[in-house]
Amino acid sequence: MRKAKPKKRYILPDPIYKDTLVTKFVNNLMLRGKKSVAYGIFYDAIKLVESKTSENGLETWKTALSNIAPSVEVKSRRVGGATFQVPVEVRPERKMSLGIKWMIKYARLRGEKTMMERLAAEIIAASKGEGASVKKKDDTHRMAEANKAFSHFRF
Repeated sequence: MRKAKPKKRYILPDPIYKDTLVTKFVNNLMLRGKKSVAYGIFYDAIKLVESKTSENGLETWKTALSNIAPSVEVKSRRVGGATFQVPVEVRPERKMSLGIKWMIKYARLRGEKTMMERLAAEIIAASKGEGASVKKKDDTHRMAEANKAFSHFRF
C-alpha cells in the first residue's frame, strides 16, 4: 500500500482555444513525443469539421466527447473463487479520459487517408451519435445493464 497519494498533475491550456481538455486530448493523440504534430492534426481536424458541418468545430468536438463518455462500466470482482463483472459508476475524470481514448482509437482504425481526416470524420459521426466510439459506449452500458444483478458486490 502507498504511503501518500501521488500529487495531482495540472495540465496547461492549449495555445489557441485556451482549454485544458484540448491539451489532454492532444497528449493522448501524440505519438513518440511529437506534440506539435499532434496539435497540427487536432487543429486541422477541427477546421475540417467546421468546413463540413458549418458549425463551431470545438463545440462539435465537445458534443462528440460527451456522446462517447460512459456513465457506467463493469469491473471484475472476485468473490469466493468466482469472478463477477460488477457495474460501477464512472468518475467524471475517468469518463472524459475514456471518451478521449476511445475517440482516438476508433479514429485510427478508420479508413480515410490522413489522421486529420479520420479524426474529423470520427468527431462528426460521434456528434451525431453514430460511429464506432459511440458503439463502444453503448456496448459498455449494455454490459453493465446485463450484470446489474451483481451490483450488490460493489466495493
